[in-house]
Amino acid sequence: MKTKITLILITLLAAGCSKEADSNEPQGFIQVKGSDTIVNAAQKISEEFMKEYPYVFVAITGGGSGVGIASLINKTCDVATASREIKPKEIELAQKRGVFPKEFVVAHDGVAVIVNKDNPIDKLTIKDLHNIFTGKVTNWKEIGGKNLPMVTLSREVSSGTHAYFKEEVVKLGKKDSPDEFSAQTLLLSSSQAIVEEVVTNEAAIGYLGMGYVSDRTKSLLVGRDNQFYPPDIEHVLKKTYPLSRPLYFYTNGEPSGGTKLFIDFALSPKGQEQFKETGFVPIGADVAQKN
Repeated sequence: MKTKITLILITLLAAGCSKEADSNEPQGFIQVKGSDTIVNAAQKISEEFMKEYPYVFVAITGGGSGVGIASLINKTCDVATASREIKPKEIELAQKRGVFPKEFVVAHDGVAVIVNKDNPIDKLTIKDLHNIFTGKVTNWKEIGGKNLPMVTLSREVSSGTHAYFKEEVVKLGKKDSPDEFSAQTLLLSSSQAIVEEVVTNEAAIGYLGMGYVSDRTKSLLVGRDNQFYPPDIEHVLKKTYPLSRPLYFYTNGEPSGGTKLFIDFALSPKGQEQFKETGFVPIGADVAQKN
């Protein structure tokens, strides 16, 4: 018994000495807030990052791109994650508060349109999607499907994916368009909630980032002018998939200390691998595609 206690004490003392020896390593706390689209990728990046920098703790929370950008403006996070570009009015507000957003493109994404696996529809144009989500088309039979009233699903308004889909599909890229999501569209709190609804509802149609695509639902081919493409790496990189977009990290000015280490790690091959593993397109993939 005495020997066991002695061994434990030696181990604790050794650990204490080791910690003292590591005191020159980077230390600190990094708060990352924002996009639910990126939250799983950011979590994986943080786990790998903390293996290399064990004295820097990274906390990841979602809530939506708008929440992340608002947190950056209010100085309550170190890194804001976003699936949309920061808006001019947000930059203006930030600067008034002494915050100067610095943008980093960290990966690429394709916004997938998903339906139930029993839905016979395989492809839709952007115009079709516009008509569906604005309520101009309300039954699947109107576009060659079953006689079922459509159930349109959207992310909530704080979501960057909501903002992107609204601009590109609902407003057809026209910022001054008066078109809005139909009043019947259900606003759900997360991409996973959209997946679960589509899985159980044959009449449902929703949209989400590539990181949430699974074989539990059907991802539609989407196109313009009768050219249809899937949301995959090849067509996101070529931008032939119509709903392709960058994903962003934002910091207050040029990052330093632990925040710089985290950004650099996210952009490194190891960090980019985490984006790939969670279903997104690494920023280096365009180089690999050319070679």
